[in-house]
Amino acid sequence: MMGTSFEGKVALVTGGASGIGLGTAMAFAEAGASVAIVDVDAEAAEQVAADLRIGDKAIGIVCDVSQEAAIEVMIAKVAGTFGRLSFAFNNAGIHVPVSDTADASTQDFGRLMGVNLRGTWLCMKHELRRMRAQGGPAAIVNCSSQNGLTGNPGLGAYVASKHAVIGMTRAAALKYARKDIRINVICPGAVDTPMVAKAMAEHPDDMQGAIDNIPLGRLGRVEEIASAVLWLCSPGAGMMVGQIVTPDGG
Repeated sequence: MMGTSFEGKVALVTGGASGIGLGTAMAFAEAGASVAIVDVDAEAAEQVAADLRIGDKAIGIVCDVSQEAAIEVMIAKVAGTFGRLSFAFNNAGIHVPVSDTADASTQDFGRLMGVNLRGTWLCMKHELRRMRAQGGPAAIVNCSSQNGLTGNPGLGAYVASKHAVIGMTRAAALKYARKDIRINVICPGAVDTPMVAKAMAEHPDDMQGAIDNIPLGRLGRVEEIASAVLWLCSPGAGMMVGQIVTPDGG
């Protein structure tokens, strides 16, 4: 991504106040894009925007991505502030406690699907409406997970949600390619984020085992995932449509 400029472009990042989302928002800003940091934590989103702001090139927007009305308001605010939407990284996601399927909470299942699956689908729906109306080029990257490609005992609902994100990404990508809107999906492995740190504290043996199984022998860094997202949005990835990019250390 060295030398790639996103001057004059507008990027939207959900879950943008921490972890991979924060790293990606920072990378877009450093590359010259105007950035909308979207997060359920209003104070954190605004603080990130204040840290990145040069003139009016960053805004923080509170949004619960499981709520369609909130997403409509969010997209309208992005368009109203910046005039268009060039890129979207649909990154917002949650975990629920590890559990055998037989013992899993139906409430947890619904909450997780509401954010990870429904939220990603709703964001993509309204981003595409905006991008279709304004015309391309534009790009969307949805965040799945290494768990979207494999099974993982104890994470049945999470695994299901991330598999589904891949499927809906690939279906939409085929529909919108000829409108010059490229849609792809990224499947990170374990990355050094607050979410992973929490899992490490709660399940140290399981998490250490997972890290030991990574061929590189370490967690990923948020900037490594961010660089992949920005590449997928760049002209250099112009032939990437409906593709799965998996930065997982092997």
